[in-house]
Amino acid sequence: MKQHTVIDSPYDLLTLVADDGVLCGLYMTDQRHRPPAESFGERDDRPFGEVVDQLEAYFTGELKEFTLPLRLHGTPFQRGVWDQLRKIPYGDTRSYGALAAALGNPGASRAVGLANGKNPIGIIVPCHRVIGTGGSLTGYGGGLPRKRRLLDFERGTALF
Repeated sequence: MKQHTVIDSPYDLLTLVADDGVLCGLYMTDQRHRPPAESFGERDDRPFGEVVDQLEAYFTGELKEFTLPLRLHGTPFQRGVWDQLRKIPYGDTRSYGALAAALGNPGASRAVGLANGKNPIGIIVPCHRVIGTGGSLTGYGGGLPRKRRLLDFERGTALF
């Protein structure tokens, strides 16, 4: 059974979605690939206490790595990409090509980009840490300004 809640953050409102009490979605306002609201289930704040606590600690700079159980719905390839995203350290970045190579398929950088864009749990599964060749900022479902703010925040060059 799915439930959801909505919380305020430095990025505007975030919608958190749980499937049987396990986080399966974190969506920003106006996010690309955001599922329709009717798929989020009933509003219920109870399953999200630890998620909210960890997000608040992240936004204050106290938390560098999330330790939450997640339920990532996607293809095996997408889940492999999302697993690689979780290995990128706080404040660091990787290119799409580096992620493709880490998956054992160096020619799959475009497919990695598509899977990255469909990440259902933004911020916690840090798709914002993926950049283009040469360090360019490319694509982010939450918009490039949010991506820049997240990267700057993690690098200590900007505060919320």
